[in-house]
This record gives sequence, structure tokens and C-alpha cells, in this order.
Amino acid sequence: MGGRLVPELLAAGFAVRALARTPEKLRDHPWAADTEILRGDVTDAASVRSAMDGVEVAYYLVHALGSGRSFEDTDRRAAEIFARQARAAGVRRIVYLGGLGPRGIPERELSPHLRSRAEVGGILLASGVPTAVLRAAVIIGSGSASFEMLRYLTERLPVMVTPSWVRTRIQPVAVRDVLRYLVGCARLPGDVSRTFDVGGPDILTYRDMMQRYARVAGLPERLILPVPLLTPRLSSLWIGLVTPVPPGLARPLAESLRYEVVCQEHDIARYVPAPDPPGHPLAFDDALELALRRVRDAEVTTRWSNAAVLGAPSDPLPTDPDWSGGSLYTDRRERTVDAPPEVLWRVVEGIGGDNGWYSFPLAWSLRGWLDRLVGGVGLRRGRRDAGRLRVGDSLDFWRVEEVVPGRLLRLRAEMRLPGLAWLELTVGRDAQGRTRYGQRALFHPHGLTGHAYWWSISPFHAAVFGGMARNIAAAAAAEYHARPA
Repeated sequence: MGGRLVPELLAAGFAVRALARTPEKLRDHPWAADTEILRGDVTDAASVRSAMDGVEVAYYLVHALGSGRSFEDTDRRAAEIFARQARAAGVRRIVYLGGLGPRGIPERELSPHLRSRAEVGGILLASGVPTAVLRAAVIIGSGSASFEMLRYLTERLPVMVTPSWVRTRIQPVAVRDVLRYLVGCARLPGDVSRTFDVGGPDILTYRDMMQRYARVAGLPERLILPVPLLTPRLSSLWIGLVTPVPPGLARPLAESLRYEVVCQEHDIARYVPAPDPPGHPLAFDDALELALRRVRDAEVTTRWSNAAVLGAPSDPLPTDPDWSGGSLYTDRRERTVDAPPEVLWRVVEGIGGDNGWYSFPLAWSLRGWLDRLVGGVGLRRGRRDAGRLRVGDSLDFWRVEEVVPGRLLRLRAEMRLPGLAWLELTVGRDAQGRTRYGQRALFHPHGLTGHAYWWSISPFHAAVFGGMARNIAAAAAAEYHARPA
């Protein structure tokens, strides 16, 4: 959430300082150059105090969920440090994004996850600094573990036996609205210090959410069979098996889903009105459609640090935990090439069309014919120019997504696939100054069919992708040594 909030604050005219344990992980964000980034940790009072110097509004977007059984103690200690240092530094407002709790259940009887969220909010409200605690249930967008559970349970299981908590009512909220509320809280009047329930216009059961996700995603209706026998521990193991969320994180989330979490008020609208249009928070289906549209337009970058398809609100940023992006299958090949980089680049840029794909021609031809049989583009498009490529060019059943002359060619698949696929070809030098060829095939599966597709073709990767890397390196070497001296 922090990575999405920073550009929103910058766009609203604020100067932003970010505290990070590893600032190097933020250097490739497009907003990094416009942000002051300090090294520190919320459990280290000295670094928090330094970060607070001169700050007017301090955002607390931290929680230790998934860090082990003592996460409540860690959350408590970090919140107390943050609260004390904010008051000592003269911060005029704290903004905290917490969890929406159930009505009428004492805090001590809540799940550890919800109990900790509520406790952190109470610590910050008691700091003596005016505080806005935003309480949200499932956030429809990147960085939300709850949404990742929804997403992957729905996509991977057309038939599922589920815990009884699928009947629990939940009020989800779009990440776009959460960001709008977070930014708006920076300008709250000084006498406002309270909690705000934030949610979208829809109140749904978890089962409803899965069925609506399936409908918006173009998947068949899911057969969902709730049973009362699945304990939180069994649920977490099952979630860890089916989704990218590990059991250690899934368990506290599954325990929290036993409770109905519905907004009891919407007072935040008095201070942060909805944009016009639409004039109201984004509906659940609209938030899903926006997320899935971005997934279809996703861009794989060369700085991808975990299994994520970048660029969609429902998908994580590169600095998010490895589990949160879901599955990304990768086939990686590298070769040392006996030719200068510029010669290797000519071979790379000339790939496809009449030059072919440098490996197993029959397999490529068969894949093209199969694609045509199911209504795809096949290999019939060739290429616009025999020697040069530019972004947007069609190249057989690929499209050129990125070209960095002399260094990178990235192709996106346009054949019929149960997922998204890319092929990246790179040229560079190794530590000894030798020419190095790099090749990555990446596949982001869609549903259970996507996973089955990858594993069904993986036995052929050595012949297809391995052969491609060897033959491209050999072609470059042959071209170089064939030139007149």
C-alpha cells in the first residue's frame, strides 16, 4: 500500500519522506527520485525519530502479520515507538490503515489478526497526536493478502470444498478508494481524532465474492461446498496449497474470516467526498473489472524482483512479498558467445519471420498451426522489417513489447494461451568482459488450466528454449567469424 500511496501524495502536492529497511529496493520505483528515502525500522526508536523530524503527517502502514507467532508483540512495540516519536517530533497528524472489526464482539475475543489491528489503532489514538484510523476489510487491489486468497482460490478451483466462513458477510473496498481516503486524511481538521470505517457499496459473502470474481474474469461458475469441519489450521494449510499465500500468513487471515465485517458508519465521506464522477465508492464488480483489465495490459519489466505481473491494482509491486504476486513460471537460459555484443544483437533483432526461431522448427510450426485451429494468429504474420524491430511490431504470434537497442528485446505472446507469456532476449557482458546472451520465457497462468498447460509443455523446454539459446549463440559466432578480416 505504501508503494501506491507515495505517488498519490506526490500528485496531491505533498513532499514525501519514506522509511525503509532496505532503501535499495525502492530505487527503481518511478517516484524514487522525487522522494526522500531514509534507512530505518519501526522497531528502532532512533531511526523513527530521525524520520519524523520536520514531518507534519505520519502514515503508519506497517503490520507484522506473517512474521511468526509473536507478531502481536512486534506490532505493539512498533506502534508504541511510532506513537512516542511522533509526539516528540511535533507531528500534527497520524494516519493508520487498520482492519475492520465485527460489531458487538469484545476485542479480547477477536482473532489475533483483528485483535492486533485494533490494539495498534488504540495505541496511536492514545498518542496525544490527532489520529485517523481507517478500518478496512478486504481491499480489492495490490498488496492485500485477503484479496490474493480470493483471487487464487477462485481462479484455480472450479470445484471447492470450503470452510463455513464462505458464508460470512464482508464489505470489500477498492484500493482506489482506500488511497483516496488516505490522501484526504492528511488534510483533516486538527480536532478530528477517531476511527473511520471504510468500505465499498457492496456487502457480500465470501462465496458471493468468489462467484462474482469468476463471472467478471470470464470463468465458469464455481461449485462451492461449505463444510463445518475445516478448522482455521486446516483452512490455512489448504489455502497455502492452493494459493500463493503461505500457511503462516493464511492462518490468521482465515481465523479473521469467521467474523462479519461490515461498516457501521461512513463518516469519512463528510471529510473526503467521492470524486465526481462517479460520486460514490467504486462497486465490487467495477473494482474487479479494473484490476483484470490492468492484468490483461500488464507489463513484465527487467527489474522484476518477485513473482508478480506488474501494473494492476490487484497485483503487488516489485517490493511486495514473494507470495503476493502468485505464480510466475520461468525458463532461464544463458550462454557465453564467441562474438562481439553488436553481432549478437543483430541475430537477436532478426529473430522470427523468415529467419525462424533457431530451434526445433517443427515444434514452432506445429504450435502455429494449433493456434490457428483455435482461432489464434498463428505464425502467418511474419515481421514488418527483416532486420529492424520497433515497439508494437507484430512478430509471428508475438508482439514487440520493448526494445532497448543493443541490450533487450521483450516479446509478448499473442497466441491462444491459458495465461500471459513473454519471451525476453538480452545481450551484455559478464565480469570477464565476454559477450553474454540471456533468455527468459515467462508464463503467468490463468486458472488451473494455465498451471496444467505449463507443466504439460515443460518437458519440451530443453529442446525448444535450450536449443534456441545454443543456436542463437552459434549463429552470432558463425556470422562474426565469417566476416572478412
